[in-house]
Amino acid sequence: MINEVAGETCLVCVDAGTTHTRVWLTAGDRVIARARANVGVRDTARDGTSERLRAVLRMLIDEVRGNARKIGSGQSPECVIAAGMITSPLGLAEVPHVPTPAGLKELAAATRQYGFPEITDLPILLIPGARSGPRPCDQETVGTTDVMRGEETLLIGLHALGLIAPRSTLLNLGSHWKVIEFDERARIASSVTSMTGELIHTAQTQTILAGSVPQARPGMIDQTWLEAGMREQRRSGLARALFCVRLLEQGSDGSAEQRLSFLIGAFLASDMDAMVSRGLFDSAGKIVIAGGGVIAEAWRRALTQNSMPAIALNDSEVENALLTGFRSIFSALGQ
Repeated sequence: MINEVAGETCLVCVDAGTTHTRVWLTAGDRVIARARANVGVRDTARDGTSERLRAVLRMLIDEVRGNARKIGSGQSPECVIAAGMITSPLGLAEVPHVPTPAGLKELAAATRQYGFPEITDLPILLIPGARSGPRPCDQETVGTTDVMRGEETLLIGLHALGLIAPRSTLLNLGSHWKVIEFDERARIASSVTSMTGELIHTAQTQTILAGSVPQARPGMIDQTWLEAGMREQRRSGLARALFCVRLLEQGSDGSAEQRLSFLIGAFLASDMDAMVSRGLFDSAGKIVIAGGGVIAEAWRRALTQNSMPAIALNDSEVENALLTGFRSIFSALGQ
């Protein structure tokens, strides 16, 4: 039997992204139950309907509530609070981005409540994302425009836990790789996003390279091969460096895992050099890296070797920060 703590806020927290959806039932800062599924808004884009996402949300919310009851947690959640692509047109309902600079106050003020009885009997709070740059943008200004959904909640939690300081930079490695600048008042100042996480997966599974590298996420990075991929990208460009993975396989040079490290190195160098050229890692504070598994450590090494201090957070720290962000925004509602 779980001991309920008087006054603890019980929430169902949802992070629905491009490729997967995660759900937690929390009481205060404790996780009572968690569940996940490999369904995200990419499925909505493919299907032309959000029915699959809605069904998965119903299943996962029922699962965590049921598991909590099984282990003796009788506390009823106050609501579902959600962030990520679930607040986009491909999710449950579009919540407009808040313009940057944006912090806790702005995000809480723009959070919207909805009812989706086909999913849950609980009210669902949708946290907005943040947008930087001109709106609308055109072909001349699009390079200075960016959006995020989900990372804003993570950043609020990281700051609340003391894991990121004002005037620092967050590098978030998910389906998309995103650099977010945090200003002196602990607000999101701007961001730049690339589709690199998705492109790596596509190269692994949907191109001629599918037979040359493993199709699963890497469990380790071979630093020598990663650095070779970085060098080839800088010498020949990304497209040529990727074809070199095929040539290495034909020449029977290296294992499939080593060739994947070469491929990741090519993508990493392409993104890092572009970001550095834009001055994105010039903040006074450290660069904090979240997500990405073993790729985060590869990024940390590459940045540190170029005199840009960086730290890579582990999965537990990132999860705790995201849930702290949910609680912080919920607590700020109505203030």
